[in-house]
Amino acid sequence: MTTLLVKHASILVTMDEQRREIQDGGLFIRDGFIEQVGTTSSLPHQADDTLDMSGQVVFPGLINTHHHFYQTLTRAVPAAQNANLFNWLKTLYPIWAGLTPDDIYISTQTALAELALSGCTTASDHLYIFPNGCRLDDEIHAAREINVRLHASRGSMSLGESKGGLPPDRVVEDEEFILADSQRLIEQYHDPNPGAMTQIVLAPCSPFSVTKELMRSNASLAREYGVHLHTHLAETQDEEAFCLEKFGYRPVAYMDILDWTGPDVWFAHSVHVNSDEIVFYAKTGCGVAHCPTSNMRLASGIAPILEMLDAGVKVGLGVDGSASNDGSHLLEEVRQAMLVARVRAGLMGASLTDGQTPPLMTARQALEIATRGSASVLGRKDLGSLEPGKCADFFSVRLDHLGLAGAWHDPVAAVVFCAPLHADTTVVGGKLVVKDGQLITVDLPTLVEKHNCAASRLVNGG
Repeated sequence: MTTLLVKHASILVTMDEQRREIQDGGLFIRDGFIEQVGTTSSLPHQADDTLDMSGQVVFPGLINTHHHFYQTLTRAVPAAQNANLFNWLKTLYPIWAGLTPDDIYISTQTALAELALSGCTTASDHLYIFPNGCRLDDEIHAAREINVRLHASRGSMSLGESKGGLPPDRVVEDEEFILADSQRLIEQYHDPNPGAMTQIVLAPCSPFSVTKELMRSNASLAREYGVHLHTHLAETQDEEAFCLEKFGYRPVAYMDILDWTGPDVWFAHSVHVNSDEIVFYAKTGCGVAHCPTSNMRLASGIAPILEMLDAGVKVGLGVDGSASNDGSHLLEEVRQAMLVARVRAGLMGASLTDGQTPPLMTARQALEIATRGSASVLGRKDLGSLEPGKCADFFSVRLDHLGLAGAWHDPVAAVVFCAPLHADTTVVGGKLVVKDGQLITVDLPTLVEKHNCAASRLVNGG
């Protein structure tokens, strides 16, 4: 048994039921789980290891509910820089067709390194393209070296252009193979226990890239094994028009007839949903992965997040793919979520001072989406807050950063309002991943060099 004492945090943000923020706070950790939370003086004075967090704010680890790791290889591709979602996909599908197993491995580590440096301790990734022998296994093995918790989504595309779908035929898979591989992955890697480092998710890509039959088969298989379901939904007006034309339903109603609703389901984006659909999400327990930067980057729109929260919808945060965000900085995404919600409020009248204006999302609301909210979306009762019995996942930010100068009036809010910072410490399961602002689990310069070589080959067709 190993113990870790975290002490003297200037502020310990617990995100517990009382939303306590403890001055001179700390944690006592045993075998990767939190045993005690409180002021430093209330905790045991000795442990196998000690972290002194003087001059730092400590937060629960951020949880990323939607990503595409492989897209770190295709950031800022010129031909896709100024395209909406459908045109962006059509531009990038042929490039992604050149992916190799090594590309998946390298891009996974790059994305997770970025995430860990931004305070992320758990990430859900959606891998749905498997050319040239690529497997989800490549991603899982790469993640274990970084030591960030992974919800690995076995994505899929089966509806190629010849059958009325959006992706080219050469990047889709046979549905029988998809289902057999999904079952294999669950049986080989899925850990349902508290503290799990790896869980498997079944995740057909989108309504415009898979058949009805595959959606239903995935739902059946997921429920047989007790794993979660995930897909893109209601991201763009193009998608809405596609679903109405091909299926005769709006995207949310289409999910309902496929048995794709319930507390074991979450959808990425949900930008274009109406008030009735929001109520439906809340009633059925469906979760939402909010990806504000990607939605802005692709001109998809602004998701009605405050309306969802008011209705009782589970909402988590996601950076989305690094070709539709061009970064994997989850703490920056917290800031973007707060700001874009305020833009939406402004469009609804918040710039008028008449007492009847829409509310503004607060910094602490945005942080809660990325912690407690994301944990709820992923079905992880062991994550999302710093409480006894929860996983010892947290990150810290030093208060002496230049970007926080003049902002000590409210250090917790300042970490969201001020320019995005990197984590000074990131801990997963009581183990250091980032120390003194540096990733310590892999050699970062070597990784960056390999990643740039792979990206150049992929994009330039070499």
